[in-house]
Amino acid sequence: MPREITYLSKEGYEKLQKELEYLKEVKKPEISERLNVAASHGDLSENFEYDSAKEALTQVMLKIRDLSNKLATAEIINEDEIDSGKVYIGASVKLLDLETREEITYKIVGSYEADPLEDKISVDSPIARGLLGKSPGDTVEITVPRGTIKYQVLDIKR
Repeated sequence: MPREITYLSKEGYEKLQKELEYLKEVKKPEISERLNVAASHGDLSENFEYDSAKEALTQVMLKIRDLSNKLATAEIINEDEIDSGKVYIGASVKLLDLETREEITYKIVGSYEADPLEDKISVDSPIARGLLGKSPGDTVEITVPRGTIKYQVLDIKR
């Protein structure tokens, strides 16, 4: 089975490493201590604190495993090696919506770094997939759940 690659910027990789370190060194021990204290109260069958801490520890362990897997399969994008004249992961793309005449800028990022509130869209999203390989001046039609969007690529920045 082919290995799944997690594409990350250098900053995204460092952010995930810091989050993993925090979970392992701070959050997990903190919850483990809560679990031990709750267990010391006796009857575990009706011990809400114990059940709550046990669930929190399970969630933290799942997050640690997920982050460890993402980092183990990470490929850091070196933006200096990518053609700056085409849309690729790591690019900020200025677009013109040909229907509304509105300009919008998206940054194409790995799925783990996507954040719609910061206009960072996953390379796996329909819009990013439709834009990959395009150059300034190109027009593209992209099918999204709400219909078809027509964009013109205005500019690409790294």
